[in-house]
Amino acid sequence: MGEGIPGLASAYTVLFTAALIFLAILLVFCLIRAIIGPRVADRLVAVNMMGTIVMVIIAILTLMLQEGYLADICLIYAMISFLAVIVLTKVYMGVYLEKKETAGRTAAAQTEAAGGADAESMISDTAGKEKNHGDV
Repeated sequence: MGEGIPGLASAYTVLFTAALIFLAILLVFCLIRAIIGPRVADRLVAVNMMGTIVMVIIAILTLMLQEGYLADICLIYAMISFLAVIVLTKVYMGVYLEKKETAGRTAAAQTEAAGGADAESMISDTAGKEKNHGDV
């Protein structure tokens, strides 16, 4: 790049180096967000963003080093990163739904234990009233 214009090659090198440094800093921030959390959704977004930043870094290195095979590696990395985020999301949703189902069963068991006798008496009272209405 910039072989015909003097000084353009060094300008591109400076620009690409600055972009790589900036992306490396962003990558560290995303890693911190992935570790700290606080929610699993934050971690998933951070991992997805880290994958995207790495793809951009590989693309910049492709231009900077003028190596075409790095573009192929970037595309393969994009597919792997996409699949990893999908798998992590499926795992997270499975854990979330399991927690929700367990919490629902626990709440139902607590409600039944606390008011089980009251519920049984209400059912028998309702059945007795229905019988009385049928007799009239």
